[in-house]
Amino acid sequence: MKRRELLQFAASGAALSLLPATVHAAPLKELRLDYAYYSPTSLVLRRFGWLEEEFKADGTAIKWVHSAGSNRALEYLNANSIDIGSSAGLAALLAKANGNPIRTPYIYSRPEWTALVVRKDSPIRTIADLKGKKVAATKGTDPYLFLLRALKTGGLKRSDIEHVGLQHADGRIALEQGKVDAWAGLDPHMAASELEGGSRLIYRNVAFNTYGFLNVREDFLAAHAAETARVIRAYEKARLWVRANQSDAAKILSEEAKVSLPVALLQIKLRSDFSNPQPSAEHLKALQLAAPILLDEGLVKPGTDLTQAIATLVDTRFSQSLIAKA
Repeated sequence: MKRRELLQFAASGAALSLLPATVHAAPLKELRLDYAYYSPTSLVLRRFGWLEEEFKADGTAIKWVHSAGSNRALEYLNANSIDIGSSAGLAALLAKANGNPIRTPYIYSRPEWTALVVRKDSPIRTIADLKGKKVAATKGTDPYLFLLRALKTGGLKRSDIEHVGLQHADGRIALEQGKVDAWAGLDPHMAASELEGGSRLIYRNVAFNTYGFLNVREDFLAAHAAETARVIRAYEKARLWVRANQSDAAKILSEEAKVSLPVALLQIKLRSDFSNPQPSAEHLKALQLAAPILLDEGLVKPGTDLTQAIATLVDTRFSQSLIAKA
């Protein structure tokens, strides 16, 4: 490792115990990351080739893998198919609590990316009306966990509905074709259904939308902390570009996700906050408030220490010196 990179890593506040592994790590031949339509920043980073440019001199190849949802990103991380992947915060906690060895040193957005959706002609108006109905949601993702939390606010349990497990895009199709009664949607698919299909959002709650987490496999972070720092700096470049060029970022999202520009603009301008990328007490608190649903619904083993899982997931120190103050 170059002396400059070592100093940057040390300044990041990352655990000093990681330094020996980092110093003796073999050169990185390939860096594997995901890109996702729910993470516009990743689309911008991929479109402009900033990571390819950053690692060109090192001979490191950049491999991009598409994640259709948090569940896919987390599966890829757990299977060592990617090194860095994007997911929702609560989905990352669920994976961490169930043994997925990841850490989160960066927040790529604070979105309102999920809500409960019904067709425009549906008689369903409230959460209570969902009793006995078919509701689509992608298990292991923020929309699914949002659905579970929303049901509780309406006095319902998971057993009061018929859950239909579908990936996000398929959930939209099933809703609009009348194969399910409701859907816990995800942007940009939800925005497209709303603007183009006339679908209605019957329940929204920004507080139930957990943040966009950029997750890194723990073994990769230990062995390649300097490279991880360079990825975060590239994400920062993309984040700042998105904040300064929202219309252009929406155009990229529109082209990549094959949605209309108004749909992309709704997602980026009105439902995404790119202002706070540094993991902090704010994100810890959001997970602490959301965590009980994981135990209540039996999604983790009884007795799982979720407080410890949160503490070992959210890395509030690593990227402190890497993130621009904007």
